[in-house]
Amino acid sequence: MRYYFVVDMKSFYASCECALRGKDALKTKLVVADKNRSKNTICLAVSVALKKLGVKNRCKLCEIPKSINFIIAKPRMKKYIEYAGKIYDIYLNYFDKNDIHIYSIDECFIDVTSYLKLYSISQQQLAKKLIDEIWQKQKIPATVGIGTNLFLAKVALDILAKNSQNGVAELDEKSFKQKLWHHTPITDFWQISTGISKRLEKMGIVDMWGIANYYEEKLYKEFGINAELLIDHANGRESCLMEDIKKYKTKGKSISSGQTLLKNYSFDDAKIVMVEMLEELLSSLFKQNLVTNSITIFVVFAGFEDTKKGHKKIPITTNLFSFVLPYAERLFCDIVPKNRFVRKIVITFSNLKPMNFEQYNFFVDNKKIEKEKKITNAVLKLKEKFGKNAILKAVSLTKNATQKTRNTQIGGHNAE
Repeated sequence: MRYYFVVDMKSFYASCECALRGKDALKTKLVVADKNRSKNTICLAVSVALKKLGVKNRCKLCEIPKSINFIIAKPRMKKYIEYAGKIYDIYLNYFDKNDIHIYSIDECFIDVTSYLKLYSISQQQLAKKLIDEIWQKQKIPATVGIGTNLFLAKVALDILAKNSQNGVAELDEKSFKQKLWHHTPITDFWQISTGISKRLEKMGIVDMWGIANYYEEKLYKEFGINAELLIDHANGRESCLMEDIKKYKTKGKSISSGQTLLKNYSFDDAKIVMVEMLEELLSSLFKQNLVTNSITIFVVFAGFEDTKKGHKKIPITTNLFSFVLPYAERLFCDIVPKNRFVRKIVITFSNLKPMNFEQYNFFVDNKKIEKEKKITNAVLKLKEKFGKNAILKAVSLTKNATQKTRNTQIGGHNAE
């Protein structure tokens, strides 16, 4: 029998801020948020102590009851990445990297099967040992879900471990059916989204027991091949192994950049942001020696209820800004009316290929191509040496441009 862990850091960013202040992450009332943005700033993280008082994760800063005294910590993404690296080093003291899959900055899957015999220890004891060491060395509280497959380990973490007294919970197929077959809401289960739950509800299904005991042919008719995953999970089964994750390679390659704007942006201002994002994304392709001939722009309008997406095939294969810009501007104008306000922009380049697939038409001056490559290369070297804001396009110095600020951030949040 195989055993898997899913290890999760509780309220990770908030716990890091508590640790940095020498405070107990389980007792300190703290939120991670940049209060300088606006009164409606979304909290990046809420400490364990605040959650116990009913404060929801990812709430607005203004929604926290004024009767509660709490610390507001400005995000410091570099610090959180440092903590994640130190915690990963702890994992490596116990497990080989090939048995570890990093799921997110604060969560990972580990195949612990061979280590139980090696350390002459039970899965519960090993999980507790791991939690204790992370707390002793980094002062970050952790929880562990244990399962006989990856799905059960994740479900044990998400539904049971976070509420258990010692932070550890375990499931096998039998206990899964006993404890969680009738658990609701069904969206608490890994990989069941609100959209899937609504479709299941129309079929009269509200829990995992309902899926496991429903007509399979009707499930396949509704969900297609995805019904197989739903049926397996409803019965506590999962065929994917750690080695399958390690071997997996995507067929198509793409790269994306998204930005949620802090206020409503007019067409002209949103276009400036789009151009900044375009340059940054193409610079990333250039640095990786990749080229593209396909661009998609996704826009969320003011109110966050209306969206629009457009795709354009580029007749050349390149990573040079001046060549892609006209197609991006045309696509942006096609999907964004001039009288609408924009709140989010996502740009995606797909069909990525190595540099040797670079291709232009006969009307392009080769000298122009080589000149732009030299300039792009020089700009990247300057930024690497002196920082991303060492050299900027004039458009990034306009009032509502965002690149200069974003160059000091990680993931849209303060980096320091």
